[in-house]
Amino acid sequence: MKTQRHAAILKVIRHQRVASQEQLRELLRAEGFEVTQATLSRDMRELGLAKVAAPDGASHYAPPPEGAPAIRPHLEQVLPAMLVSVDGVGPLLVLKTPAGSAQALGVALDGAGWAEIVGTISGDDAVLVITRSERARRAVHTRLQELAGLSS
Repeated sequence: MKTQRHAAILKVIRHQRVASQEQLRELLRAEGFEVTQATLSRDMRELGLAKVAAPDGASHYAPPPEGAPAIRPHLEQVLPAMLVSVDGVGPLLVLKTPAGSAQALGVALDGAGWAEIVGTISGDDAVLVITRSERARRAVHTRLQELAGLSS
């Protein structure tokens, strides 16, 4: 949900001038996101939004400059909500997620930087995890299940 909310915030501020947090909250509400001021403030900080001056003297929020680091959800935050199941063979793992969640989980897993993982490929509801060996796959499998709170 957080990743989707962050995407909605960026979409809103890229398509219109937003002068205040309250205005942004109203625009997000119209997009289907009810957020508190504290949550919105934290989201804006995490996204690196800045208030910039316009030529007319007014100010508005702007997205981070091009080339700035992308949003990287933390694995420990998204895993319990997004991981439905894990299965694997050889050095390959398949992580099943709810529809539309695989990309966020793949990004979070890549961002975690686990040495056992060579890379990931994300679809809509599944992430293919390529590990360095069958032994590494078993270790990653166990670690993911533990972090997600899934029984073995």
